[in-house]
Amino acid sequence: MKPNSGTLVINIMNGGKAEAYEGVYQCTARNERGAAISNNIVIRPSRSPLWTKEKLEPNQVREGDSLVLHCRPPVGLPPPIIFWMDNAFQRLPQSERVSQGLNGDLYFSNVQPEDTREDYICYARFNHTQTIQQKQPISVKVFSMDSLNDTIAANLSDTDIYGAKPVTERQPILLTPTGSTSTKVELRGNVLLLECIAAGLPTPVIHWIKEGGELPANRTFFENFKKTLKIIDVSEADSGNYKCIARNILGSAHHVISVTVKAAPYWITAPRNLVLSPGEDGTLICRANGNPKPNISWLANGVPIAIAPEDPSRKVDGDTIIFSHVQERSSAVYQCNASNEYGYLLANAFVNVLAEPPRILTPANKLYQVISDSPALLDCAYFGSPKPEIEWFKGVKGSILRGSEYVFHDNGTLEIPVAQKDSTGTYTCVARNELGKVQNEVQLEVKDPTMIIKQPEYKVIQRYGQVSFECIIKHDSTLLPTVIWLKDNDELPDDERFLVGKDNLTIMNVTDKDDGTYTCIVNTTLDSVSASAVLTVVAAPPTPAIIYARPNPPFDLELTGQLERSVELSWIPGDENNSPITNFVIEYEDGLHEPGVWHYQTEVPGTQTTVQLKLSPYVNYSFRVIAVNEIGRSQPSEPSEQYLTKSANPDENPSNVQGIGSEPDNLVITWESLKGFQSNGPGLQYKVSWRQKDVDDEWTSVIVANVSKYIVSGTPTFVPYEIKVQALNDLGYAPEPSEVIGHSGEDLPMVAPGNVQVHVINSTLAKVHWDPVPLKTVRGHLQGYKVYYWKVQSLSRRSRRHVEKKILTFRGNKTFGMLPGLEPYSSYKLNVRVVNGKGEGPASPDKVFKTPEGVPSSPSFLKITNPTLDSLTLEWGSPTHPNGVLTSYILKFQPINNTHELGPLVEIRIPANESSLILKNLNYSTRYKFYFNAQTSVGSGNQITEEAVTIMDEAMASRQVDIATQGWFIGLMCAVALLILILLIVCFIRRNKGGKYPVKEKEDAHADPEIQPMKEDDGTFGEYRSLESDAEDHKPLKKGSRTPSDRTVKKEDSDDSLVDYGEGVNGQFNEDGSFIGQYSGKKEKEPAEGNESSEAPSPVNAMNSFV
Repeated sequence: MKPNSGTLVINIMNGGKAEAYEGVYQCTARNERGAAISNNIVIRPSRSPLWTKEKLEPNQVREGDSLVLHCRPPVGLPPPIIFWMDNAFQRLPQSERVSQGLNGDLYFSNVQPEDTREDYICYARFNHTQTIQQKQPISVKVFSMDSLNDTIAANLSDTDIYGAKPVTERQPILLTPTGSTSTKVELRGNVLLLECIAAGLPTPVIHWIKEGGELPANRTFFENFKKTLKIIDVSEADSGNYKCIARNILGSAHHVISVTVKAAPYWITAPRNLVLSPGEDGTLICRANGNPKPNISWLANGVPIAIAPEDPSRKVDGDTIIFSHVQERSSAVYQCNASNEYGYLLANAFVNVLAEPPRILTPANKLYQVISDSPALLDCAYFGSPKPEIEWFKGVKGSILRGSEYVFHDNGTLEIPVAQKDSTGTYTCVARNELGKVQNEVQLEVKDPTMIIKQPEYKVIQRYGQVSFECIIKHDSTLLPTVIWLKDNDELPDDERFLVGKDNLTIMNVTDKDDGTYTCIVNTTLDSVSASAVLTVVAAPPTPAIIYARPNPPFDLELTGQLERSVELSWIPGDENNSPITNFVIEYEDGLHEPGVWHYQTEVPGTQTTVQLKLSPYVNYSFRVIAVNEIGRSQPSEPSEQYLTKSANPDENPSNVQGIGSEPDNLVITWESLKGFQSNGPGLQYKVSWRQKDVDDEWTSVIVANVSKYIVSGTPTFVPYEIKVQALNDLGYAPEPSEVIGHSGEDLPMVAPGNVQVHVINSTLAKVHWDPVPLKTVRGHLQGYKVYYWKVQSLSRRSRRHVEKKILTFRGNKTFGMLPGLEPYSSYKLNVRVVNGKGEGPASPDKVFKTPEGVPSSPSFLKITNPTLDSLTLEWGSPTHPNGVLTSYILKFQPINNTHELGPLVEIRIPANESSLILKNLNYSTRYKFYFNAQTSVGSGNQITEEAVTIMDEAMASRQVDIATQGWFIGLMCAVALLILILLIVCFIRRNKGGKYPVKEKEDAHADPEIQPMKEDDGTFGEYRSLESDAEDHKPLKKGSRTPSDRTVKKEDSDDSLVDYGEGVNGQFNEDGSFIGQYSGKKEKEPAEGNESSEAPSPVNAMNSFV
């Protein structure tokens, strides 16, 4: 035995034999106060015996039959571990068809040709001795039907009938256990193992059930291809009949195992040490349970209490020892032994009888420091017998501490649950009993909390950039803080790129491996705070290889901390796909009320992977999470496990409660029903209550279900009601609902508006006034007034027509309105009616009013007929809307020349009773524009316009047409155009040469161009002549020539000579720069023939010049 210790050391390393020390050991510790004993300690040496030699016959089996290879290992201590291997030390494969039983045997439900081998070897491993024992190899040969038939055929003659039956399918039979029933006893707290292995073809499948109950959900496991049922930590509740069922397509077999769970003794109340002062009373209690129920026995100082020295202060009562008026000699160590056939319990309890004045064990003036708003625990460890009473004081002359702001613990500790700055000070602990009194002082200092006033923030940085995280703190001036930075909850990399400043962390030249979560931790001797931020490193924008996409869905959703109204959901984010996750969206499904429909629950920042979710009662929740980044939303995660919350009273009442009557004698109460998850439990109903407002009536109530409307009949017409609708379910009522005001049904108004007055503002607008009707006569919600008005007749025509009533509605309690769009000079009638939700009331008496005259509309038509050389006939229709008495018509007209210029305007006033007019003394072949309108005494109306042309002389028109269609005229015009073009080209060339072309000077210097010869080199017209025809200058005119050499044209030679064209009736043609007019060889010696005109000639006049 070790010195100063109770440890016994047995050393067999020096040649001793373990068997020599086999036995039961127990330790006893003794002093003057008593003796304590330990539990029994059993020592047994481990054994690994050899396999007994046996002669093993080869196993010859027909294909499809069952087979059991027995292992039968030697009995060892502890039992060995069994496994089957081959000669190559490879484990034999096992399956539903081939498996090892709990006893170590190898079972074949049916054998197959591939099972043929000669090296089935069973091994037994003894762990304590670290040895493995091997059984002799077992040989198995499987005969298939084909090979068996071949063998039989070789031994029979041709005339013999032979042939083995083919492999036949067989229904299951149990190989182990045998029979239909068996029993099994297991101890409480152990592992229960039940086994069923069956033969059959096809291979049977095993199922397990518990008769009259369910298999324990969280403690049941299936092993060995469901052939073994495993229940851990069994209790008495697991006793019962367990049935295994083996089934294939041909049938089934079953076996019932009756399980009885016994129990070695276990503590209910173990005895505890007892300190008593002389004269006090006390008890030792020793309570244990087991199956069978354990026997309780007491020992005193290791000796059975029955033979121990007597003590008059103690009395044994079964599992309890009662002490009365103990004395110091009653001190002893008592042992309680609880035992049954499956084990025992032993516990020591020291009964110490002391007379001791109080002692305080906490050091004097001990300093306690805490953070503000946190609990403070001030110790006052004490000892004394009898047990001292503890009191606490604050300050030197303070009073005893009492009240809810303090907690006094049994061990003497004073707790201040929420310490404040004013809690700082000296506290005194006083311990007293009948033998004395002692006190001790301790000091308490309350410090300001440490805070991170600027936390690090989420950062996204491009690769090779620089990033900085801030961590600015505020702390108590007497505390020395230390700041530590972590990356992904580990130390920062040992890299010079990481620069830790006083209140920041800077990372230079950021790389992809810097991506992660950075945490700033601030520690003082009293508290610690931290804040984290995520750094996301992205590639530089020009890098084409980076693909930004929506994040992958989160996964591995887990529910923890399940409470009635909350649960914590956690998940693992999916890949961000190079775009940081900004937030997570949490959705839920109510599998009880709306399966398959997902609703929005909440969302959290992208750095958060857990969330506390608020829940509603009576909802079968499933959750899923969606990740969001700048690219978009991920696919939803797989749903979490379901969580069904408990039922509760409804939390809320129906919304949108209304009371509106549909008939004059009813009240229709409607509301929006609660949704399924708002019901908080089964049996959702509604308590509908109503009473007439401002009347001393009791509430009338009715309870309804599955509706959102209730009709109250027999009510007065349009009176206010107080209404409330309260939800309830099988567990109770929702909170008291708020009241709403509704009204019973409306009826048509009873009276018409009075004192209707009309004020005509102008010919198209009038204002109508009326007196409001009394609200009591409205009999409903006043919606407004309607004004019906219609035209009776036009005062100008005195003819009636179909009456078309118009309606104007004026909302609210309005008492006037404007009537727009009236027709002038007409007689109107109107009436006014009040309107409520039911309809219109009676009409007021019709009120007649008239509109004054207005300006007329335009004449209905204007036609111009019978044109002559100097006259036109005008016909018109009177205005469609005279809007009064017509006084006259106004006609204005003016000529239009060829350039669409307007001539002088002429105005004519025509009596109102006329409908036609002949205009005379007009110019022939002239276009005129006419303006025509009507007048009343108020003014002129809109005008209409028309245009017309007087005709020309028939002979003139005929000649004009003949000339215009002659080929010679067309050719002449082409020649003139060609000559003008040639002249312009020559002028342009000569001007560029610096020469002159002064036509005007030439004409002024020579009176007659025929007298002066034209030089070929003077740069004037002589050059033009040479261009025209030098060769023909002195030749006689050919037949058909139109221009002689003297440049004169005789009229008798041609009626349409160029002379007449150039110097004809209209001289203006010469003055416009025409080449022929300038160089015809004649002066303007004679006045132009025909009538002169100040206006530009019309095409008709131009053509007349050729006559």
